[in-house]
Amino acid sequence: MDRFEKTAYRLRDGVEQIWDLAFVVRGEEGLLATLQFWPIVVGEGPDRQEALLLGPIAVCDSCRGKGAGRALMVKGLDKAREMGYQRVILVGDEDYYKKVGFSRSLAEGLEMPGPVDKNRLLAHALVPGGMDGVQGMICKSTDIVK
Repeated sequence: MDRFEKTAYRLRDGVEQIWDLAFVVRGEEGLLATLQFWPIVVGEGPDRQEALLLGPIAVCDSCRGKGAGRALMVKGLDKAREMGYQRVILVGDEDYYKKVGFSRSLAEGLEMPGPVDKNRLLAHALVPGGMDGVQGMICKSTDIVK
């Protein structure tokens, strides 16, 4: 499957990223790493909850395994918390993302439209209880019906 056909990409299509949560690391060699966050909602009606979708995160080959991605995520998650966000969701490898607080167990009640490996659907509470009671379908922020 082409990466642009994946569910996470479709949730970002037509939605503006949160520019205050867009990060780029440059070095003498050029672009070293990038990280973006996107607005999403979980659930429907009055119980829906705002959240952030983390990704994509990209790290150049020469920087991999040196903690650049993790440091960028920590910076982004800290900034998101400062901005008042309570929760972040992503699709990825739990062994990697648990280092910054993501877990599969926090995402148990979440669903994504389209194909997604449920074992790779992860969530992170930026504040205590930030994922309590959050469940349902993940939607683009432009799909919100008021």
